[in-house]
Amino acid sequence: AFSLFSSTDEDQRDEAQRKEDDIILLLKKAKLSMHRGNLQAASSFFHQAVALAQQTHNKQAIIYTYSQMANLAYIQGHLDSAEKLFKAAMSYMLAGGTPEDDNAVIEMSLKLATIYAEQNKAELAEHGFSFCVESLEGKLEKQTEDVKTEQQEALRKDTHLLLGLCLDSRARYRVSRMDLDMAGQDYRKALDICRQEQGQDHPQTLVLMSDLATILDLQGRHDDALVLIQQAVDLSVSVENPDHHVLVENLAGILLHTGRLDDSARFYQEALDRARQAGDQAALERIQDGLEELRKRRSQAMKDEQD
Repeated sequence: AFSLFSSTDEDQRDEAQRKEDDIILLLKKAKLSMHRGNLQAASSFFHQAVALAQQTHNKQAIIYTYSQMANLAYIQGHLDSAEKLFKAAMSYMLAGGTPEDDNAVIEMSLKLATIYAEQNKAELAEHGFSFCVESLEGKLEKQTEDVKTEQQEALRKDTHLLLGLCLDSRARYRVSRMDLDMAGQDYRKALDICRQEQGQDHPQTLVLMSDLATILDLQGRHDDALVLIQQAVDLSVSVENPDHHVLVENLAGILLHTGRLDDSARFYQEALDRARQAGDQAALERIQDGLEELRKRRSQAMKDEQD
């Protein structure tokens, strides 16, 4: 709840509470609409909620609603609107005394950097990612020194994981610009963080292992890539990871690039069967593309033998 009301008048407090309850109800309806895929209805509920929050000067509700509206705009591909809404939410937070390195501010800054990356605003994107990473690294140095209570330890862990998320996001951006060396450095740091905080066999750890293997493969370091992706696949089996087919797909692709066509075909077939069971259409399309490349490689190999 956003309880910021201090009037001693009973009627005013009751009215304020009713309006606060109305805001919460509208937000719940908006979230439910988003869950059901009815984005237009969600947008309408959010607009009603923020209008009521502004009428009652409920800053916490305004910040929360703006951030949710920004997320919705981002999902819809309305990047300019998402940027303005994130900035509005951050302005309210900073004006209210929230520190620049507060995790909530960093999360919004990361989303802004991601938006700039998608808009091909390279300078703004790089600056945004660097701000997030450097702010969190500095904050963690202080938190490590000050850790005393369970609450402080929980905050340190959240901050460390957020740093991992920022590094992961920056790595993906750098891959899109084919800056593979820097991307690999970010992925390694993100992977180390995830292993420390989430464990060796956590789903996100396995994804980062797979992503780093992809970088190694692109750099021509196929043997190193195979070792890493095989580790990820083996760990994925042991924990019954629901996204196991994605890791197997990557393993098949790396084997293809090394020329081990029969092994590649075997793992592509496994990935295809598992993706069908999971109903993962995006993975199915990628696997079909991989199988097509495999067919071309085999055809070329047969042609070379005949020549």
